[in-house]
Amino acid sequence: MAQVFREAKMIVWDECTMAHKRGIKALNRMLKDIRGHNQLVGGVTVLLACDFRQILPVVLRGARADKVKAYLKSSILWSIVKILSLRINMHVYLQRDLRA
Repeated sequence: MAQVFREAKMIVWDECTMAHKRGIKALNRMLKDIRGHNQLVGGVTVLLACDFRQILPVVLRGARADKVKAYLKSSILWSIVKILSLRINMHVYLQRDLRA
């Protein structure tokens, strides 16, 4: 599995908002170690795909405050994330082309 991570050009993490913020920190440490680079996430492009209107991470027996603290946006790595938003619903857009 380490060889796969060494050769990866991009990692897509879907539904990342439900993951604990320690998950992205662990990914960062692991990729730096496996790839032998001290760059952020070992120099790999990581796409965090999510909808921030979805649920918070699961924290067993945790109060709402614990869940908010575990949220990806509260990670120290969040400040370097570049946010891109999709503005066109491609499913609807392509359906229109098929009907015409």
